[in-house]
This record gives sequence, structure tokens and C-alpha cells, in this order.
Amino acid sequence: MRFIRLLFVAVLAVILLAIALANRGAVTVRAFPAGFEQYLGFDWQISLPLFLVIFLAIVFGIVVGFIWEWLREAHIRSAASRRKTEVDRLEREVGQLRERHNAPNDDVLAILDNSQPTAPVPGTTLPATR
Repeated sequence: MRFIRLLFVAVLAVILLAIALANRGAVTVRAFPAGFEQYLGFDWQISLPLFLVIFLAIVFGIVVGFIWEWLREAHIRSAASRRKTEVDRLEREVGQLRERHNAPNDDVLAILDNSQPTAPVPGTTLPATR
């Protein structure tokens, strides 16, 4: 399994390196559309290699996806937490009931503990009646 994982990472690294080398040209990234700076009073722009823009967009998408899923699954984590609290409470209650009643853990052991050895009736080998 480790070999397959390392092979996958190596192939992915080669592909990403090929994309980076093929897209080295600089592009201008602007925060706002052209002509919008007259309303804001400033225009933010930066020149970056195209591969960097592509990789940053991928990373941004992954981060947004993780945050979205974390928020979407909040009710699931909340329900799991409530259930765990309830299970812990019930386990404590069962432990207290076992201690209070001092019940044996096994039915066979309970039967053996409750049974008294019977002495034979004097003069015979028959067991005494109860």
C-alpha cells in the first residue's frame, strides 16, 4: 500500500511540474473589473505566473470545500456528541445498578451460587428432598 501511495504522489508531482513548466507566462490578476477603480479610488492588481494562479485556485477550492462540508456536517457531529453523552450516562447507570443488586454476570453462575449441596438422606444414597 505504501508503494502505491508513493507511486501516486510521484506521478502527481510529475504532472504538476509539467503543468508549471508549460504555464510559466505572467498574467495580471485584478481584484475588480476594469473601470471599477474610479468608484473605489484604488485598483488592486498583481502579476503572477499562470501555473501559480491555477494552483492557488485549486487550493482555494479545496479549502472552501472543506469548510463547506464541516459546516454542513455540524448537526451530525452535534447529534453524535449528544448520543455519546447519553451512552456514557446509561453505562454509568448500568454499573450502579449492577453494584447495587450485586447480580452475578452469568446466569449459570447465579444458578450454581444459589444451589445448596444436598446431603443424602441418612441410611440411603438418595439426595434429600427440598
